[in-house]
Amino acid sequence: MYTEITDVERLVCIPPAELGEDIDSIVEKLTWETYGGRFGADKSFTVLVKNVRPVGPGRIVHGNGGVHQAVKFDQVVFRPENDEIVEGNVVEIVKFGAFVRFGPLDGLLHVSQVMDDRVDIDENNQRLVGKESGRYLAVGDVVRARVVSIDLNEKNPQESKIGLTMRQIGLGKLQWLDEDNKKKSKGETDERCEEPARMQELQDAGRLRAAQGREG
Repeated sequence: MYTEITDVERLVCIPPAELGEDIDSIVEKLTWETYGGRFGADKSFTVLVKNVRPVGPGRIVHGNGGVHQAVKFDQVVFRPENDEIVEGNVVEIVKFGAFVRFGPLDGLLHVSQVMDDRVDIDENNQRLVGKESGRYLAVGDVVRARVVSIDLNEKNPQESKIGLTMRQIGLGKLQWLDEDNKKKSKGETDERCEEPARMQELQDAGRLRAAQGREG
């Protein structure tokens, strides 16, 4: 999902009006404006640019008086992948599902992919509610989901379409998963407690039959 890449080398164009400013500061600002917060050619989204430094002298751009300056920098990129497990926050409830933010992007959790239950939409309270289970999903909830489809919009990253599902084992609202784990642990504990009692009953029954046999 997140990867750090070091010593990336690119070009930035310094406008004439900014040539009198501190070169390091202006190069850092222009590097982020040019390459940060967008997709690269490899479909990775740059979330952080750091350690920006100019490389050699700049080259004057004929016709506008600007300067092309080579720079090196380190960057942190985000790249969603199909079948990847992600955790994120529910940021919006809509009639057809919920939008979940993970990293810098939002994914759609369609109403049919929220849970193994028929889901009703509570528009007044902005919730998706399971008809039989009573479980609900609301803005602010933290969920674990799997990426099932990706259609990235390079020009407008926020318009990218990423499909998610929670209808698989180990996925869902984290509160639900915690409740399920506690129920499972309690069931195993109860079973372990019942086992000695059953063994004792069998032993008692065996002794009783043996005693009855001797009396007969």
